[in-house]
Amino acid sequence: MTGMAKFGSVVLPMFIAFAVVWLIGPYMIRFLRARKAQQTERDDGPKSHLGKTGTPNMGGLMILAGLLAGSLVMAPTHPEVIPVLILTVGFGIVGFADDFIKSAKKRSDGLSVKQKMAFQVVIALIYAWYVTHIHQIPLSMKVPFASGMILDLGRVGNVLLFLFVAVATVNGTNFTDGVDGLSSSVTTAVALFFTVAALLTGSGTAGAGAAMIGALLGFLLYNCHPAQIFMGDTGSLALGGFVVGMAYMMQLPLFIPIVGFIYMLEVISVIIQVLYFKKTHGKRFFRMAPIHHHFELGGWSETRVTTTFTVITMILCAAGLAALWW
Repeated sequence: MTGMAKFGSVVLPMFIAFAVVWLIGPYMIRFLRARKAQQTERDDGPKSHLGKTGTPNMGGLMILAGLLAGSLVMAPTHPEVIPVLILTVGFGIVGFADDFIKSAKKRSDGLSVKQKMAFQVVIALIYAWYVTHIHQIPLSMKVPFASGMILDLGRVGNVLLFLFVAVATVNGTNFTDGVDGLSSSVTTAVALFFTVAALLTGSGTAGAGAAMIGALLGFLLYNCHPAQIFMGDTGSLALGGFVVGMAYMMQLPLFIPIVGFIYMLEVISVIIQVLYFKKTHGKRFFRMAPIHHHFELGGWSETRVTTTFTVITMILCAAGLAALWW
């Protein structure tokens, strides 16, 4: 692929995705508000967030619309974007079902944990079959900071690890979505990493990565503090699917803990909080979990949390690129 062709494979889908989200944003906000698809804040969350109740939810539909518009333009010449869309849209549908139930029932809980898990596993297995059989890409993984080294756990081991990575990453992006603009900003940096990695390695997934960057930047126009709309589980689960989908298409899942460190930190903070709470019979390790709430209750503004976590992610994404050729 020539330099100009590479440039076009990134710029075109990014601009299309950005334009779609930017243009449909005001209409989507009004539509969701009219349908009373609104955020219901948990009583046990930060008190400052109670004022967010009533803010339109399901904004992830905007992200998916932009991603699809930008990616499908590239699909005829870059079919590698298709499996990324399968996992992203598939997980987004699970999130939409969760959001829809919350909206219809006017409660903070939607699908049960078992239901979410079952749907995610089925969608992940469909993706795994498509990648290995249609694109002939194995589920083995490149090792960071060890150029040329591949970790192969065998057919069963690779599939089991893939399912763990998929579910863990999706939970990470889901927990990260708790402060205005946080998940959108962090994932924009992660998407940039995978897009650059795709260009440098010759992967056809660059178009999907660029489309996600454009979609998230468009969404941030409405999701930055104070947010006019939230992505909901529709968006947060879709983002997890996108990260895993891009990673496995380039055999880079072991890079997720590096570039997606914030996702991992959010999950670990919740696990520590729960275990410590049970062990000490009611005491808390953090002021509140996920960890972004810990910093909020410590006096950080939502903007400071988002900026700090995004800067950390950008630095780690640079380290991730170095890890590809170390």
